[in-house]
Amino acid sequence: MNITKLVEMQKQLDQHIETKHSLQHEDLVERKLLALLVEMGELANETRCFKFWSVKPSSDRETILEEFVDGVHFILSLGIEKGHTGIEILPQIQQQETMTAQFLQVFKEALRFQEDMSESQYIQLFSSYMALGEMLGFQATHIEEAYVSKNEVNFKRQEQGY
Repeated sequence: MNITKLVEMQKQLDQHIETKHSLQHEDLVERKLLALLVEMGELANETRCFKFWSVKPSSDRETILEEFVDGVHFILSLGIEKGHTGIEILPQIQQQETMTAQFLQVFKEALRFQEDMSESQYIQLFSSYMALGEMLGFQATHIEEAYVSKNEVNFKRQEQGY
């Protein structure tokens, strides 16, 4: 996955949104962090991995991938806000035993990032999220393609008054 390319695309989207909504001088880190947590909750809801009381299956793969990529948008945006743009994902991050445990791990990393916005904690957050993507069956190429597609959708939404 070409993170540099995705960062540049996210910068353009962020600049477009901030200009359109007159947010250039606002600190958006807390709002972006909350947005990430919400997106992660939406992703968990689509996987249904925690819904032990239900027999309904998870959503289709494309829906789950789209929700996953929404989280990538906010993680990249947080990195841009904090100047963490030249990073590498940790290749050997340990995954949790279950998808539910991995979701909880990513939530923990996001909350740790709120307390410690260092590059090392950002890499830990991003790497844990990518480990979740791997558990969901997504390869880096799938994620990058879906990100590019969703980025275009997000630009169009801005033009249509979303």
